[in-house]
Amino acid sequence: MSTIRNHVQLIGNVGQAPTVTNLESGKKVARFSLATNEYYKNSNGEKQTDTNWHNVVSWGKTAEIIEKYVEKGSEVGIVGKLKTRTYTTEAGNQRYVTEVVTDEILLLGSKSDQ
Repeated sequence: MSTIRNHVQLIGNVGQAPTVTNLESGKKVARFSLATNEYYKNSNGEKQTDTNWHNVVSWGKTAEIIEKYVEKGSEVGIVGKLKTRTYTTEAGNQRYVTEVVTDEILLLGSKSDQ
């Protein structure tokens, strides 16, 4: 049962070109936003789309794969876990950010393929 605790699987499209940072340790970190869509019909029978945006963070080899193959519009599948972090703004306000930290990425194609 512990393998399904804090387990996230998403398939969606990359919203912007991933930002890849090389850390002093030599490790890489990639960050990007992922859009997932849900489709439904409203009370008038019209098709509606509900888009959710997710902040995604990848480390190490996964970040290297993202740097090489993922671009804006790419369709990807990710597996990971939710992580919430806090920071304080210059104005002294505390902010919370929830991110999906990936364990795996599956390259499914890109919008240009469609």
